[in-house]
Amino acid sequence: MSDGYDLESGPDPATAAARAPEPPVDDEADVAYAVGIGPGNLEYLTPRGERAIRDADVVVGFSTVVEFVEDLTEADPLTCGYRDEAEALEAFGRRVAAGERGTAVLMGDPNHSGYQFVGKVRTAIRREAAHEAVDPPLLRIVPGISSLQVAASRARTPMEDAEFVTLHKSGDCSADLERLARAAGDRHLLVLPRPFDLMPGDVADFLLDRGADGDLEALVLEKLTHDDERIHRFTLAELAEHAGGSGREETPFSDLVVLAVRTDVDLE
Repeated sequence: MSDGYDLESGPDPATAAARAPEPPVDDEADVAYAVGIGPGNLEYLTPRGERAIRDADVVVGFSTVVEFVEDLTEADPLTCGYRDEAEALEAFGRRVAAGERGTAVLMGDPNHSGYQFVGKVRTAIRREAAHEAVDPPLLRIVPGISSLQVAASRARTPMEDAEFVTLHKSGDCSADLERLARAAGDRHLLVLPRPFDLMPGDVADFLLDRGADGDLEALVLEKLTHDDERIHRFTLAELAEHAGGSGREETPFSDLVVLAVRTDVDLE
């Protein structure tokens, strides 16, 4: 199966996932789910999300995500990485089209960096349903607690006073970076970096290049809610010293990070 899209030329699967609001549904049995499992600590998994996982016949997701919830369900796990994602989703779509209860699992909240995967799940279900000449079930999103929400709490950056951008996606992020640059200093910034080419140091370096104040307070919030959670505090200029590189060994931070840049403006 081919993914059927090219992120450089489109269409982006996230666009398909967000094309229209969720329609009403009368028969909950005719629903597949995309569940946000939280930031990796099951205390942050919502009861509704847990029920969708527990009641599933088949669960699909990246291996590291499925591992967090495999003890909560007797569903068959379909795990994948980026290389075999298409094959796993094809198998998932085929089983859901045949009438099995299916749940896709994503780290955090699908509404924060998850829409590309949601779009791929939706496409797989619809494609396999078309092959079987049956109506596809609705893919319903169950939001989760995101590390972004935890970061906003730790950094004391209210969401209504913040500019949020996710870089944790495939494709060109230049427009997202420019949006951050326009807001820097006037609003708090909350950023989900992309491992490992758009890490916190790279974002800080970009903001400085666009004229942001190097004295702005920057927090790199790492492994939030985990036992080894850490919060690193810098000025924006200090953080920019960690720019450069594209591999795990070229950054002091893990891939489980959120960047918060606090405004120097009194928002009260």
